[in-house]
Amino acid sequence: MRRTGAVLAAAAMAIGLAACGDAKAYSSVEQKIREAGVVTIGTKWDQPNLSLKQGHGDPQGFDIDVAKYIVKELAGGRDVTITWRESRQANREALLHNGTVDMVVASYSITAARKNYVTFAGPYVIAHQDTLVRADAAQIVMATDLKDRRICQVPGSNSYKRITEPPPDGRLGLRASLVGADSYAECLQKLSSGELDAVTTDDMILAGLASHNPRQYKLLKNPFTDERYAVGLKKGDTATCEAVNRAVAKMWQDGTASRLLQKWFGNTGLNLPTTPPAAEKCS
Repeated sequence: MRRTGAVLAAAAMAIGLAACGDAKAYSSVEQKIREAGVVTIGTKWDQPNLSLKQGHGDPQGFDIDVAKYIVKELAGGRDVTITWRESRQANREALLHNGTVDMVVASYSITAARKNYVTFAGPYVIAHQDTLVRADAAQIVMATDLKDRRICQVPGSNSYKRITEPPPDGRLGLRASLVGADSYAECLQKLSSGELDAVTTDDMILAGLASHNPRQYKLLKNPFTDERYAVGLKKGDTATCEAVNRAVAKMWQDGTASRLLQKWFGNTGLNLPTTPPAAEKCS
């Protein structure tokens, strides 16, 4: 029975990998990239400096450049045709499971709960949860000041839980009022209009959002978590996971990671990492 289950699981993965538009079934995304020269990547389209899509062009940002580097490494240096698909917090796991995308590179933090459904490769960088407020918000200077404040809640994101729930699932266990929004770009709009007191999520997301109007917002620079940004793969695709981990290691060794961080976040005031994060075990 175990052998039958393993065969069925492998068949399901092959079907899923073929569902992205290829007639041939591939055993892994790595094989598909090497042999077919195509890949579909899910990423966010509304995060300045990380992954922002404007008009009819491809999205631009740190995540996008990282994804391009990894894909080219997996292809042995050959060019690959990339199809970009929008992947929001709430649907990343579903897009991987049903084969709509081959991988997700979208400020995708590794968590114990997500590892039940996704194989994570990397991480390729570590961000930290922080808090963004309006520039005149003198009463909020650290994360613990968010008690009884209005904070943003985005579906599929765990950031608000780090404020409102205690360990092990949360962090601070503070009472706060949750205001819903579909994305962190919408959170920023609500912060600007006065519907929110603060937006709290990864510092790289917040720095990107605030970078186009820095005088209007203030990043507290009071980080309180480690967010390991990884490449999301269909559960069980360990071959691609291991190949991505090798590509990420090379990206740090040859200086590309530092160059891309400086390119996209060098003028935001963030303390940029200078050493590679420890790789996640592929499972």
